[in-house]
Amino acid sequence: MTARRHPALSATDPELASFVAAEETLQAQTLRLIPSENYVSAAVLEASGTVLQNKYSEGYPGRRYYEGQQNIDRVESLAIERAKGLFGVDHANVQPYSGSPANLAVYLAFARPGDTVMGMALPMGGHLTHGWGVSATGSWFRGVQYGVSAETGRIDYDAVRELALAERPKIIFCGGTALPRTIDFEAFGSIAKEAGSILVADVAHIAGLIAGGAHPSPAGHVDVISTTTHKTLRGPRGAMLMCREEHAKAIDKAVFPGLQGGPHNQTTAGIAVALHEAAQPAFVTYAHAVVANAKALAASLLERGFDLVSGGTDNHLILLDLTSRGVPGKVAAKALDRAGIVVNYNTVPFDPRKPFDPSGIRIGTPSLTSRGLSVEHMPVVAEWIARAVDAAAASDERTLSAVRGEVSELMAAFPAPGLPLS
Repeated sequence: MTARRHPALSATDPELASFVAAEETLQAQTLRLIPSENYVSAAVLEASGTVLQNKYSEGYPGRRYYEGQQNIDRVESLAIERAKGLFGVDHANVQPYSGSPANLAVYLAFARPGDTVMGMALPMGGHLTHGWGVSATGSWFRGVQYGVSAETGRIDYDAVRELALAERPKIIFCGGTALPRTIDFEAFGSIAKEAGSILVADVAHIAGLIAGGAHPSPAGHVDVISTTTHKTLRGPRGAMLMCREEHAKAIDKAVFPGLQGGPHNQTTAGIAVALHEAAQPAFVTYAHAVVANAKALAASLLERGFDLVSGGTDNHLILLDLTSRGVPGKVAAKALDRAGIVVNYNTVPFDPRKPFDPSGIRIGTPSLTSRGLSVEHMPVVAEWIARAVDAAAASDERTLSAVRGEVSELMAAFPAPGLPLS
């Protein structure tokens, strides 16, 4: 089957082809609950593997440093216009290689080394590039962090305002990687305006929900929107920066030539396809189904005695604190993986354990929703998680094996988009 699906690759490098085939099988047979992962469509896969790979295109449409850009300019311009239309923004740059370089471009555009920047603390659900110490952004800039309330697990906007007015940061980031609740972009906008700060919404996790109308949009409330193009948006692994017209030149200059050379044109093409797909009515249905599934899964987990950070979710993501189950997050995540349920271990707010061996796991519903699972399946998923976590605590491999078989059987009934398996 490997040769049929990838004939050239199989003939040239059968060892590598076997790894690709094994990953296709793994993705088909397992329940993928990592909230930052998804399945791209066959069309996005095709666009990402075209001869656009062969072309260097430093610069921007109509302003390149290499000739022969007639078709590349059209591809990139199409992606830009689709991004602007879908997100309701003045300007879009689709060239960043990934989310972290996109955020670095924001710093280059608006700050200088040593300036104060503000973002959510990493252990509270923020991202490394929001000024956290181990990141370059925490080394080159003075990072100050806000968090969540110990009582509610939610952002305390009064505390954010107090910190912003005390520190007057050049840049404020809102958004993160483990935030199960709706982000109040309007509140952040008011705070940033009062503090005289550039406000950046990092919507990498929720971009697809915003595009589908399942989460409020930051457009009109923030100066810059930074996002990856995979996750809930179901595109290739790339990124975009979107902004008000007044910031367009600064953003473009920061991306190129500030941080990177030629864009990855094959990725730009995949982004254009994903944006086209996200503009269709079916994607609106998908985005709302992601949230409905997450809420149903959270409710089912609560019924089974799990502790959820903030008590539930408003979006695609659920953060579980496993302290009361007597099993660390890393142990649980590895056991779940053996049971065919793919999650990631994750710190929880005020976690007493170390980041590489934390108390929680992070799960989400983008991938299972892409496969067609619905609210009616969420109690089954919650039951599998409960059985696997309890089995991890008891070192019960037989139960993990039994769950894996049940997972594989259900996954066979819901083929994954884009996978070339019959």
